[in-house]
Amino acid sequence: MEFPQQQKPAGDSKITYPPGVKEITEKISNDEVVKRLKMVVKTYMDMDQDSEEEKQQYLNLALHLASEFFLRNPNKDVRLLVACCLADIFRIYAPEAPYTSHDKLKDIFLFITRQLKGLEDTKSPQFNRYFYLLENLAWVKSYNICFELEDCNDIFIQLFKTLFSVINNSHNQKVQMHMLDLMSSIIMEGDGVTQELLDTILINLIPAHKNLNKQAYDLAKTLLKRTVQTIETCIANFFNQVLVMGKSSVSDLSEHVFDLIQELFSIDPLLLTSVMPQLEFKLKSNDGEERLAVVRLLAKLFGAKDSELATQNRPLWQCFLGRFNDIHVPVRLESVKFASHCLMNHPDLARDLTDLTSRFLRNLPDMFLKVRSHDPEEAIRHDVIVTIINAGKKDLNLVNDQLLGFVRERTLDKREAMMGLAQLFKKYCLHHEAGKEQAQKISWIKDKLLHIYYQNSIDDKLLVEKIFAQYMVPHSLDTEEKMKCLYYLYACLDTNAVKALNEMWKCQNMLRGLVRELLDLHKLPASEANTTAMFGKLMTISSE
Repeated sequence: MEFPQQQKPAGDSKITYPPGVKEITEKISNDEVVKRLKMVVKTYMDMDQDSEEEKQQYLNLALHLASEFFLRNPNKDVRLLVACCLADIFRIYAPEAPYTSHDKLKDIFLFITRQLKGLEDTKSPQFNRYFYLLENLAWVKSYNICFELEDCNDIFIQLFKTLFSVINNSHNQKVQMHMLDLMSSIIMEGDGVTQELLDTILINLIPAHKNLNKQAYDLAKTLLKRTVQTIETCIANFFNQVLVMGKSSVSDLSEHVFDLIQELFSIDPLLLTSVMPQLEFKLKSNDGEERLAVVRLLAKLFGAKDSELATQNRPLWQCFLGRFNDIHVPVRLESVKFASHCLMNHPDLARDLTDLTSRFLRNLPDMFLKVRSHDPEEAIRHDVIVTIINAGKKDLNLVNDQLLGFVRERTLDKREAMMGLAQLFKKYCLHHEAGKEQAQKISWIKDKLLHIYYQNSIDDKLLVEKIFAQYMVPHSLDTEEKMKCLYYLYACLDTNAVKALNEMWKCQNMLRGLVRELLDLHKLPASEANTTAMFGKLMTISSE
């Protein structure tokens, strides 16, 4: 668009000042300039768009106030008063501004933007004037005039940076709302949001900036919510260039894409409507570390409380679950860790992890968690057990029979599985924290644990003894309670568990007898025969 030359006061036409206001030039003192400007401010404040005669009368004054003397004035009070006048001039002369030069309009709006920095200090004697300036600009949408300028983006970037930098916890709701009105009108009524302008918003969501200025984060969050329909396309374009096309140079925020996706999802999932398919693409990357980063991100999104992403985007959910069988060990490990959040926050999705009858997983080769419970990597098998046990300890309803079955299968070689089952038994069977029905659901645990005593490993036998004394018939109970506990337990055991328990007591009794005999020998006078006998007892004890 071509702009005509800036209109200037006619050479033979004087500038008309409001009644009682003398000429304002560089020849008078700053104090006098301020005094006269205050009267000019009052005049423009009282004018409205219908004041045609006054608008024409003070046109030359409006042009004069945009001169270099005022826009470059070193005095802060002078600049503030001039900015207030200019804001009112845009209001009064709307929709046509008296300033027609491209360069002059840019200078004016950059000047006004710089004055908005004064909003930072709410205790300043001039704060009310700064607030008036902001309120006026927001109400009139004055910055929308800049859409006609070729380099309007420079102005908008400075405006957004300024507002995000000055917002603080001393500002009231009105200040925040005017800032939002000002920025949202630029986003929603313009032709689009450039990457540089988008960066000024998104940078406030990065953890380091978020923790530095929470008010700026809240402002950015509310702005994104308000403009979601308009800005979603710009956000999608940014992530498409970084995630799909690999153009990290498009933005200084490229290295923070996953942090940004997580934040944007928590603000409003609609902001990422077009981004989710891009994440599905990255899940299939040939780079294991890249897949790991995406799995970590999606685990947070799917596992977040109240998240509906899995039901709203089934293809992405299916692709994510496929990472349980990833060739890269860290990816499988991260997938299993996610299962814990899934079980606790989204028990409705647990079926997709465990149940072959799920309509969604019907054609897959096996149940994800079950496969991982047999993973060749011990760390992964361990995490499967811990995941299920922790969920069960929180609420037994969170783990179905199939999940408990995975733990049951691993008791032959997993100490964690045995200890986890013992903890569930103590909580739900011994203490009856969830009622008889839940206790019945895991009543098999007591038999399963005692059956382990039949293993040849001395470590297994010792673990069963420890579990029995700590979880099944806790040694911390008083004698009467302990006997009741033992009585009910013994009466409910299956035949093999009874035999195992009897064998355990028999071995313990034998060991106690051997220890007593050893102590008796130790009390006798030292002799070669006595030493030989003691050594024999020790060998027998160590072999038991």
